[in-house]
This record gives sequence, C-alpha cells and structure tokens, in this order.
Amino acid sequence: MTKENFRKLFDEWFDPVRSYIYYRSGDPELSTDIAQETFLKIWEKQLMPERGKEKGLLFKIAGDLFVSTYRKMKVAEKYERTVKFSFNGTTQDHSLEYKELKKNYEKALAQMPEKQRVVFLMSRMEELKYYEIADRLGLSVKAVEKRMTLALTFLKNRLIE
Repeated sequence: MTKENFRKLFDEWFDPVRSYIYYRSGDPELSTDIAQETFLKIWEKQLMPERGKEKGLLFKIAGDLFVSTYRKMKVAEKYERTVKFSFNGTTQDHSLEYKELKKNYEKALAQMPEKQRVVFLMSRMEELKYYEIADRLGLSVKAVEKRMTLALTFLKNRLIE
C-alpha cells in the first residue's frame, strides 16, 4: 500500500468510521481513538481493501476494537463495584493497620500497569483460571502467567515499602 493510497482511504473513511463508533459508544474521544487505531492497523498490516469493500473491512476492524475496549471497561467497572474490604478486628490498632494496608493496596493497584492489573483482578476478583483469562483476553497462558507474576511482584514491592 502506498502512502498516497492510504491517505485517500483515510481521508474518505475516517469520519464515517469515527461516526460509526460514536453511534455505538456515545463517547467522542473514544470514537476518535478507535478510528485512529483502525487506520493504524490497516497501515501496519498493509491491508488494501478492494474498491467497494473498504467500508466492510474498516467497520469490522473498528467494531472489533470497540468490543475489545468495551470489555476492558466493563472489567474495570466490575472491579470498582465489587472491591469491598471487610475487617472483623477487635482492637483499634488492628483496625488502623488494616486501613493503612487497604489504602496502600488500592494505591498500588491504581499504579500497576493496566495489562498486569487486568490479569490480576480477573484472577483474584472473578476467580478465573489462567486459561480462562487467556481465552478472554486472546493471550497465551504463558503470557497470563508472566503478567500475573509481574503483578504480584509489583504489589509485593509496593506494599513492603
């Protein structure tokens, strides 16, 4: 694909792709991001759709990216709704220690890289097995294991500080 062909494709289809995602999401920033990512994929993979079939390819890629993004957002929302800490301690010292640990844990989770955090929360909050996480995220089991190891190391380092 030449730069000129890509430029023509981009100029002709960027706004329709962005509009399509905007209608699905209602979020103008997200729709622009996904439209840009769609054309990035076209360029990286050097795809040149046949004349008359551009719309189908572009809308398919954009739709898939939207669904992937939507799923990630749902996982994050579910986490935010389900994270509840409980403590049945008897002394005030334990309660204060627990509150401090909880605060540090939440801060560490917020600082954790997204890919690691998603795997960690799917494992811990949704109690999914590694192969289930791999299937949902489209990763290999080894990639999930590595992300989980990195997440646990990250938490350990942050909570020991």
